Amino acid sequence: MGIGIPPDKLNAIFDRFVQVESKNTKSIHGVGLGLAIAKSYAEMLEGKLWVESEFGKGSTFYFSIPYNNVPEEKLEVINISPDNDLNIKKLKILIADDDESSLMLTNVLVDKFSKKIFHAKNGFEAVETCQHNHDIDLILMDIKMPVMHGNDAVRKIREFNKEVYIIAQTAYAYEEDKKKAIHDGCDDYITKPLNQAMLNRLINNHFKE
Repeated sequence: MGIGIPPDKLNAIFDRFVQVESKNTKSIHGVGLGLAIAKSYAEMLEGKLWVESEFGKGSTFYFSIPYNNVPEEKLEVINISPDNDLNIKKLKILIADDDESSLMLTNVLVDKFSKKIFHAKNGFEAVETCQHNHDIDLILMDIKMPVMHGNDAVRKIREFNKEVYIIAQTAYAYEEDKKKAIHDGCDDYITKPLNQAMLNRLINNHFKE
């Protein structure tokens, strides 16, 4: 489906912000993060995502994930502590992100060490959630959001909460964005789509017991 992908673009389309444009098609909306996020999901499940395409005719995307068909009577239930790879307490976490796919991915990444997860679709909702929940431990704050940007929300949150750990998350990995986020009150900075190992390291460094 779609307009197809030139051979020289096949390896790049899974990178952030990459879109295939054609003078014969209408403007394509979006920022080019969808395939990067989908690839991250597949790799989290120890699988892979790939594409076959003919430019001008269309593309077909495929994915595979491991599956073990074990007879029900042989299944063994093993209780695995969510803190096996992270020696931290259970956290109350706020995810502030207006992109639904990105929010879902972040939710999966933090679920194993969360006690409760709050969601906000813009900076205003993030500030309001923090005002009503002063015991939030961690905020993953998207910088580019409608209504109120993440940096503005962080500054307002810092007016009444100096202790909460705030990680700025953004698809733009520019050094000036990182410096501004830290200046406005964030403790750390991570690029999207989020990397599980990097996120684990940041959280473990701050919350390990």
